[in-house]
Amino acid sequence: MLTGQKTLQITSRTLAKRLPALHENVFRALSLLLPDELGRSDCLVSTVDDAPDLYMLVMERHPYTTFLRLTYVLGEEGAQNPNAHIRVYHDARMAEATAFSPEQGIRRLAGPMLPSRGIVERSWRLNRALVKWLDYVLGQGHSQATMRRLESIPSFLARSPMDASENPAAMFDTG
Repeated sequence: MLTGQKTLQITSRTLAKRLPALHENVFRALSLLLPDELGRSDCLVSTVDDAPDLYMLVMERHPYTTFLRLTYVLGEEGAQNPNAHIRVYHDARMAEATAFSPEQGIRRLAGPMLPSRGIVERSWRLNRALVKWLDYVLGQGHSQATMRRLESIPSFLARSPMDASENPAAMFDTG
């Protein structure tokens, strides 16, 4: 029993040491999608043949960081899948997934009730999934060159599918 717990701690330590390199990989992959006009636009879309449209929505913008949402919009009903929330640290040249939910099952989560081991392992899983998806997106042909600015945010992107679960009051927001 003790050796099993020790192994988990070693694994978490190893993951914690490797996490910055993974965040650098996320930034490198993301930088192939992020156009220079990201600083001037709140919503961008990339359209390529034989692939769903890829939407990038800037949720917060600060001098050295940008918080964005990257998602495909699928079908007539506008399903957003996966729905990646990403914090980009421009000065450190790193980016991390704060949420990534291919089935809308992974929620943004951090706080005192979650052991640090759980936070590290969760961050590792989210960011590995994001790197794999970004590689797939880039392989489809999405790039800086295919991203174009939208004048306004489409209504189907106005609210994240995760918003209601993060903030229960959002479910009752009618305005």
